[in-house]
Amino acid sequence: MKTEFIDLSETRKNLVVEIPSTVVDAEIEKIARDYSKAARIPGFRPGKVPPKVVRQRFRDQILHDVAHGLIPRAVDEALRERGVEPVDTPDIKDVVVEEGQPLKFTATFETVPPIDPGDYASLTLHDKPAAVDDGAVEQALSQLRERAARYEPVDERGVETGDSVVVDLERTASGPDGAPQTDKHDAVSVDIGAPANPPGFDDALLGLTAGERKSFDVSYPDDYSIGELAGSTVKYDASVKSIRKRAVPDLDDEFAKDLGNFESLEGLRTRVRADLEHEQMHENEREMRGELLKQLAERVTVDVPPTLLEREIDRRVEEFVRRLIEQQVDPMRTNINWEEFRDKQRQAATAAVKSALVLDEVARRENIAVSDADVDEEITRYAERSGRTAAAVRARLEKEGGLGRIYAGIRRERTVEFLLSRATRT
Repeated sequence: MKTEFIDLSETRKNLVVEIPSTVVDAEIEKIARDYSKAARIPGFRPGKVPPKVVRQRFRDQILHDVAHGLIPRAVDEALRERGVEPVDTPDIKDVVVEEGQPLKFTATFETVPPIDPGDYASLTLHDKPAAVDDGAVEQALSQLRERAARYEPVDERGVETGDSVVVDLERTASGPDGAPQTDKHDAVSVDIGAPANPPGFDDALLGLTAGERKSFDVSYPDDYSIGELAGSTVKYDASVKSIRKRAVPDLDDEFAKDLGNFESLEGLRTRVRADLEHEQMHENEREMRGELLKQLAERVTVDVPPTLLEREIDRRVEEFVRRLIEQQVDPMRTNINWEEFRDKQRQAATAAVKSALVLDEVARRENIAVSDADVDEEITRYAERSGRTAAAVRARLEKEGGLGRIYAGIRRERTVEFLLSRATRT
């Protein structure tokens, strides 16, 4: 078999192959015999059709089967001999196959560019302390107080900003035909000062006491976010049923005891500081990993294979769509230009592919391996988080060809840990 490798670029190659006619004719003869056993041709008994007749009658089908059988084996053999690993299935073109002639074709494929991970110790990472200042602790305590706030009834005064008011509402606006239309809503809770309230609505209720009623107009600006209300005037008739004020608990020992198993405010403060330091430590680790991947990507100076880049962009788009669906948002009903969205992912996807290529090369050089047991353990953890059985998760991964991604993910994670242990910390 004759082969010739042609470099189209640093990552894109052509493999020109010529399979000898003797091999082609032997394959034609073998396939013709198989056809002969099953062929039904008038004038011949089943299984007794001469191979020559079969080759004439089923010529195109036989030649197709010959190419289908010989080409993959030839490509695999040529790539193994050269030690070349394509990143995707080669594209086969210019196929020429005839009886008595060599089979010729060209296979075009992309390869991973040569990667030099460089000196691991030259990776420089800033190791920040997980320090938390007093201001952050006090802010967290303040947030705890806000979450523990309760609403208390108000009888002695009128409505103020920050109150929660229960009102019966009548709303009158012009309908599609221009005629006024009124709709009623009983016992509606309104948080005075909330950003979503109509413009001027809160001001109209300020000072009213429980049992009072007021009619007022609200004029919506032309650029109001709700299109059907923009530029319109709506008449409201509001009857205040009750007023409640928001009461935030004092920051004291009783507050700490109410929150949990704390003897005093100081015990709560100590726990809050420890939790914040734990969160800061994990945030520092995420930043350090991000910086490591950034530096790895910068070590790849060649263009990444387009196939890998498009695959990573696809993954990012699919992940975004999945999050929309989880939030019960129909991706097809969003005002998203998906082509522009894909283009915006290109820079980050390129960096991700480059860092992954370096991680894979380091894993290969350092013999960082992943066992079947490791993959099973990861599948079990995912199954527990998703509330499904491990068997169901594995079956879906096998169907979608996702086991390879699990393997690669574990290996890359271990490689990151390896590089973190070799990098220089400052």
